[in-house]
Amino acid sequence: MSATEPNADVDDAAESDETGDGGGSDGSVSDVPPSAKLVYKVLEYEAQLTQEGIAAESRLCPRTVRYALGKLEDRGLVTSRACLEDARQSKYRIAE
Repeated sequence: MSATEPNADVDDAAESDETGDGGGSDGSVSDVPPSAKLVYKVLEYEAQLTQEGIAAESRLCPRTVRYALGKLEDRGLVTSRACLEDARQSKYRIAE
């Protein structure tokens, strides 16, 4: 296969995404921005973290982490709780 030939597998995958349930808030990570996917993976490996901890682990800027967490919370993939050590912060974890 060359770079100019169409890849049937990719075309089939794209069609199945288009004919799915329409995306939205279906609880899957596949339709969130790349930064949100990275934040989700960090939380998979590290369990509970604050925004600051997620930014340090992912090397994303704090603003991007806030945006990603917002997208993940909107889809119900991540939950937050008040941090017991510092009530000004929240700890984030993957929703069960």
